[in-house]
Amino acid sequence: GISGLIASGGNVHDPALQARAFSHVGLAAIFTLVFGILAVAGEYSRGTITDTFLSFPGRRSVIAAKLVAYGAVGAAAGLVSAGVALLVTAAWWSAKGGTFHLSAADTWRTLAGGVAANVAFAAIGVGVGALVRSLVAAVAATLAWIAVVEGITGQLIGPGLARWLPFYASESLDRASLTPASGLLPQWGGGLVLLGYAAAFAAAAVLITLKRDVT
Repeated sequence: GISGLIASGGNVHDPALQARAFSHVGLAAIFTLVFGILAVAGEYSRGTITDTFLSFPGRRSVIAAKLVAYGAVGAAAGLVSAGVALLVTAAWWSAKGGTFHLSAADTWRTLAGGVAANVAFAAIGVGVGALVRSLVAAVAATLAWIAVVEGITGQLIGPGLARWLPFYASESLDRASLTPASGLLPQWGGGLVLLGYAAAFAAAAVLITLKRDVT
């Protein structure tokens, strides 16, 4: 994503371009989202969920453990993505003669936002996997929402409401240097909204798992 930004004519002498480059850290959240879905839907699809609950009857604890474990994986993926973004950006800026400002406040806020988005989407994935037991259906529906549905919905309801949708909120969280004209929430607002979605999906995952017959 960063290489594409430069190859398409990005000016490395523009200070704002560096923050745009770092905002690509959030791209890894697509993978952590799918990985979170695998945490539960994968068990239903393979039929191992019964063995899991026979070994650990406390279903609430099982889902909580999955949320913690896959949230940690999301954090790790975000940190790896942030490291790659730093290296690739530094390489391009050096090659193009730009000044790489690692100490800029927006740099660390943007990277931290990208890591946080990865954690949140991993938790959302666990919730989606618990709600939609079919692995293929859960992954397909989630990717369709991100790629198509949310974009269309955003156009229909307008930017004032669209910014409260999950993917729009993640874009706010990924980019610390957004201007008010962007139509998205401020970074802290996007973070709170995405945290709310993650908490809602986590609670739904616990509730549906407690009531569902898995035999």
